[in-house]
Amino acid sequence: MTPRTEYPRPHFDRSHSWLCLNGRWEFAADPAGRASSEELVWDQEINVPYAWQTRASGIAQQWLSTGWYRRSVVVPPAWSGQRVVLHFGAAHHETTVWVEGAQVLRHIGGYIPFEVDITDFLGAARAEIVVRVHALHDKREIAHGKQRSLPRTDYDGVCFTPSSGIWQSVWLESRPATHLTSLRLRSDDGLDGIEVRVAASGDHAAGASVRVGLRGAAPADVILDSTGTASVRLAVADPIRWTPDRPHLYHVDAELSSPDGVDRVGGYTGLRRVEVVGEDILLNGSRLYVKGVLDQGYWPSSGITAPTDEALAEDLRLARSLGYNLVRKHLKLEDPRFVHHADVTGMLLWCEPASTGTFSAASTEAFEAQIAPMVERDGNSPAIVIWGLYNEEWGLDWDVLGDAAKQGAVLSAYEKLAELDHTRPIVDNSGWTHVRTDLLDWHYYDESAISWARTLDGLVAGARVDFPVKLGPDFVVSKALAVPGQPLRGLPNLNSEYGTGFTSVERGWHLRWQTQELRRHDRFRGYVYTELYDIEHEMAGLLTFDRQPKDLGGADPQAVNAETTLVLDVEPVAPGRDLLGRVAAFAVRVSHHGSGPFTGRITYAWGPVYSAAPVLPASFGPSVEAKPHQLSAAVAVRADVPEGWAGGRLHLRAVDPDGRTVARAVLDVDSSTSAHIGDDPLAA
Repeated sequence: MTPRTEYPRPHFDRSHSWLCLNGRWEFAADPAGRASSEELVWDQEINVPYAWQTRASGIAQQWLSTGWYRRSVVVPPAWSGQRVVLHFGAAHHETTVWVEGAQVLRHIGGYIPFEVDITDFLGAARAEIVVRVHALHDKREIAHGKQRSLPRTDYDGVCFTPSSGIWQSVWLESRPATHLTSLRLRSDDGLDGIEVRVAASGDHAAGASVRVGLRGAAPADVILDSTGTASVRLAVADPIRWTPDRPHLYHVDAELSSPDGVDRVGGYTGLRRVEVVGEDILLNGSRLYVKGVLDQGYWPSSGITAPTDEALAEDLRLARSLGYNLVRKHLKLEDPRFVHHADVTGMLLWCEPASTGTFSAASTEAFEAQIAPMVERDGNSPAIVIWGLYNEEWGLDWDVLGDAAKQGAVLSAYEKLAELDHTRPIVDNSGWTHVRTDLLDWHYYDESAISWARTLDGLVAGARVDFPVKLGPDFVVSKALAVPGQPLRGLPNLNSEYGTGFTSVERGWHLRWQTQELRRHDRFRGYVYTELYDIEHEMAGLLTFDRQPKDLGGADPQAVNAETTLVLDVEPVAPGRDLLGRVAAFAVRVSHHGSGPFTGRITYAWGPVYSAAPVLPASFGPSVEAKPHQLSAAVAVRADVPEGWAGGRLHLRAVDPDGRTVARAVLDVDSSTSAHIGDDPLAA
């Protein structure tokens, strides 16, 4: 059965005239790295588009530097008179292609799409295609993301099995000699029209006519200028804005007519605006609070290639089911169908290119080579609300603050991306020292819930301009938030990586307490939890590697990430022992991100430690009021551990006047000691 048969490029759709080449290809392993196919032994078959390290490929060979692919293709007779183009979604890392023995292409770069017109090399109806992919073991100066390198990178401890060879779909398309090459779609300022820019290539591109229109509406005719480009605004009647709750899409069709024939492509976008205004991120004029989760795009049997199209959609569904509104696709230009599913379902995305592993002129060039293809391929997406660039100074030798050349590299990448597309905020060096950025984000991992809370207090108050980063078991450094000259105030401030704990129960405990501290501070504009699922040795996920639930000690990510949450004024001791004693007395606040104010009451009821639900009747506590994005005043809760119990879990709820639960939290109390929190929790 042929894998991944769906059309691979939904943002530039020529699916009326394509042929999928996924499936079985002949394969020859080439450890010696030959430059030609002579003397190769074609004794294996590989399942394209899966990397040769993976089980899904049928090869499952590690640390192979070079692999060869071969198959025959038959061009559909209906394509007679058209140009035939061979497309690769992505192949890692150096790809050379022959058609009928003639070399037609050499491409470098493992994460960006590439194509070649093979018409003049086809000859007879059946043609042989040979592909050689060379995957360097030493990846330090190339874009490789989380793929392991030999020699190792500084961040080798969080890297995974390499994914070499063809790892995205391969296909043929037909088109006229003069053809469309780009269809850029962006919302206009009033969110009642779409700004379109079309581009074409070929002998008759200049002066050619292009008909552009919203699907189902009257089109507009434009004439391409001497560079083969034209722009037009398409007005939208009764516009519907794209939002996560209502991800309405507008499809745009373009038809080019020239003496070479007619070429048709389709694309789509949504009417939405993302902007930074002061310290707020606004989506269509309303404040956006980012509740994100990190997703690195790996699967157990197929590496960095999703086993099916449905698997891409399922990861987005799982993130939403856990209460998240954004997925940060980490250090990888993901399959464009992932972006498509986010557009359709309303999941917000933070997207970024793959990292390199050391700082040099070559690595900087390799990193920046991904920027323009990223924007060209994915820029129409309404789901992408944040562009990322560097991450934690990877590829910059962990030293931006002390090196002007590395600061220059960060600035160069930011300026290149901003020139191409500044319709969403850009993060220059996510998590560590910023040089020029639209969002002030930071990565902070702490194994102590108390020191985590205190560090956040310092960051909010401005008492801290740095934060601790653990680079080794006994090696902790302080990372500055930014270089001098980059403001620390007046722009959105958010966490974009956090989470800790050795066991899943510990991780669930830290998820509860660390996220509530982020919600305590109104100045923060969101967070990104690390991470959605485990990957190989990295057991940091809310889910297992095969996307199954984990025992989080009764922590419920959906409650943690809810629109309305409870913030407890407690310094927790340890998992299963948030408080000690027979009396739980503490203050409760409400963090509410709804469109209007919340008024309700706190209730509480006892159950066993780690229980998912109480076993005793609920008691009514104090009334509480909260305004949107303003932490409420504290109210006091006092509850005695039931007689005869050695401890228990106090289940707290915020209920509205109709009795509906809008927020949930839990507190585990250990009564093996006679100590208790003070009788008056509001006294301080």
